[in-house]
Amino acid sequence: MHASVRRAAITVADAATEGLDMITVVIGGAIGAWAGYTHSPDTWSGDWRLAFAGGVAVVAAVAVNSLAELFLTPLRRLLTKARSTAQPTTTRTRTAPPAPATLSEGLAQVAAATENDAASRAASDAWRIDQGDGFLRDEDRWRGYEDGEASFFLAPGVWLHYRSEKSEFGHRKPQFTLLTGDGDQPVPINNVQEIRHQLAARAAGLPATPAADATGDVMDDDLTGLHATA
Repeated sequence: MHASVRRAAITVADAATEGLDMITVVIGGAIGAWAGYTHSPDTWSGDWRLAFAGGVAVVAAVAVNSLAELFLTPLRRLLTKARSTAQPTTTRTRTAPPAPATLSEGLAQVAAATENDAASRAASDAWRIDQGDGFLRDEDRWRGYEDGEASFFLAPGVWLHYRSEKSEFGHRKPQFTLLTGDGDQPVPINNVQEIRHQLAARAAGLPATPAADATGDVMDDDLTGLHATA
């Protein structure tokens, strides 16, 4: 019970942190727009005053958000540390390999370290879609790749794919996608329930739903089958 409450509190705190990030942008933009329009010369036309206010709003939004990062960044570190102690994970015990004798050996060691790092990041970020007892947070079930991506074997022919992208504010944003090896389009995954739904659909002989953006266009064609045969 205590562990569940702690995980819930961490989830709420993380959501609040992300919300504060957006709020600082909105507040900064609003202040900048008001100040830019109010203090622009009265001799300017309305269009010029609006354009000037818009420019000031963008600068102010970035400035206020940057100032907010001074206390949001330490808070994110605390939340990351709290998650690492609150989440049950299976962590591999590793030791550093011997110092390489050649450049090729050094490259091979770094490549292996990159794959391990990708698997570790995937397991760590999986709390966003699996806040239970750690099914997707078992690092041993993830396979990392040199490009920083990783995959989790769910069932024959079905993998959960992980990658991270930078958000519009420059923060790392994990992306989880369901991949199959038979040509189905990738499906964005936001929680474990969606994985269960997709597996149940496949068990019933139904295809996975394609991932589409707001315009209805299929997204991430290049992800279909990625790493599925590795």
